Amino acid sequence: MKHRRAVYPGSFDPVTNGHVDIIRRASALFDELVVAVLLNRGKTPLFSTEERLDMLRKSVAGWRNVRVDSFSGLMVDYMRKNDMAVAIRGLRAVSDLEYEFQLAHTNRTLYPEMETVFLMPGENYVYLTSTTVREVASLGGELGTQVPRHVSLALRKKFSEKK
Repeated sequence: MKHRRAVYPGSFDPVTNGHVDIIRRASALFDELVVAVLLNRGKTPLFSTEERLDMLRKSVAGWRNVRVDSFSGLMVDYMRKNDMAVAIRGLRAVSDLEYEFQLAHTNRTLYPEMETVFLMPGENYVYLTSTTVREVASLGGELGTQVPRHVSLALRKKFSEKK
């Protein structure tokens, strides 16, 4: 049987329960899932790379076939280097589709052997974005079921330090 590996790339700033839901769904489909934090020089994240990696590791603790990593540059280069041919992307709403469609075709142009698998989160997470989570947290709002507890605590600490 062929060893099925996939990568789920993202900024994960911070990881949300929507991300965790996609990770859960993807890990059931593949022998190995690598959740990879993209180091994007064009963005200034709230959390450092190490903080994001730590939050992800805590979020997936106990899942034997899930590994957490980071990369910079093109995702397709990371995939080639790590002998992967499947990328996981989450689709929350129709509004995500156009961007994700363009990205998938661009990536396939750069790496013809790759496939993009789109997964939809559970309906409780369709509206959820890291941007919204950061905004709610910055205003002192309750995050409830939007993020894992350790992420909620990290956000509270981060925003109390900024005051």
